[in-house]
Amino acid sequence: MMTPTTEAELADLVKTTQEPLRIQGGGTRGVSAPGAVLSTAGLTGVQLYEPGALTLVVQAGTPVAQVETLLASEGQRLPFEPMDHRVLLSGAVAPTMGGVAAANVSGPRRIQVGACRDFMLGVRFVDGAGRIVKNGGRVMKNVTGYDLVKLMAGSHGTLGVLSEISFKVLPEPEAKACVLIEGLSDARAIEAMSVAVGSPFDVTGAAHIPVGLDGDPVTMIRIEGFAGSVAYRAKALRQLLQRFGPITLEEQPERIAAGWAWVRDVAAFADQPGNVWRISVKPSDGPKVAAALQAKGVIYDWAGGLVWALVETGLDIRPALAGIAGHATLVRVADSDQGAIARFQPESAPIAALSQALRQQFDPTGRLNLGVMGRP
Repeated sequence: MMTPTTEAELADLVKTTQEPLRIQGGGTRGVSAPGAVLSTAGLTGVQLYEPGALTLVVQAGTPVAQVETLLASEGQRLPFEPMDHRVLLSGAVAPTMGGVAAANVSGPRRIQVGACRDFMLGVRFVDGAGRIVKNGGRVMKNVTGYDLVKLMAGSHGTLGVLSEISFKVLPEPEAKACVLIEGLSDARAIEAMSVAVGSPFDVTGAAHIPVGLDGDPVTMIRIEGFAGSVAYRAKALRQLLQRFGPITLEEQPERIAAGWAWVRDVAAFADQPGNVWRISVKPSDGPKVAAALQAKGVIYDWAGGLVWALVETGLDIRPALAGIAGHATLVRVADSDQGAIARFQPESAPIAALSQALRQQFDPTGRLNLGVMGRP
């Protein structure tokens, strides 16, 4: 394994290594490629943190937990609530900020604030030719040339190796509350979540679990903010949603945090055998996905727009979803299915041509993360 400790060393390794390179941060996301392992774990540390400016600059190998602890000390947080894949994939290594950015990892709060890429202000990376590239800045209004920041988010190391990322952060809210509706069918839950998200009450999470911890369906609606505002909005939401069934209100911060971490990390499927798929569709199509798959288990996040499905091994679910617009990613795959089922949604011909042109531009020798995201 190659573990550079400086950006210059990283660039030199990429430039001089002739064989394919498998780019790895914490190695917690289950995506692998052939070739020599090039780890960013040695590129660690907070380069700049200005709480007053809500700005954070970190090296790519910096552990997420270290960043979250630092932010918490100043009453701040990563707004996009990144998932911890170790729960689902049983990983032991700590996830890194570079891995979060490279995979555009975003959690339940995405429906309110946006994805990881929306909070990335700037990036530094080494492309496939060993060139150091910088784009963006340390303030949100910085816009110069091509938006390589957004391009690198979710590229999974196929365009370059991230060395440094600048983020915008946000304050931790003063109070939280979670409205719980019990016993809803999937379709009825989607309707309730749509009503909540479409209300003026600033919902920061909307999820439905058909089989909750007690075995019964539960629908979860989260609100956050100043204490007085949360109290008012919680009462208004209960009134708005009372037609959907029995409602309870959870106000204990620790219980709310634990419940949403359970949803975020898909903990319900952690110890259950089978492949786990992440399916993005429009919310109203969520129940159609579950019906088409006849899955062993499903979880609805993002008000139904994100469906986590636990299915039997040996099955590519995409043909069963024909006619439902969206895309499906295989997140946890059994050893027997490694290489047999494409992890990422196959690209249409026009998108594939565009992707190949970008890779030719940023990785002309074709060595970065071969086989990832459909690249040759």
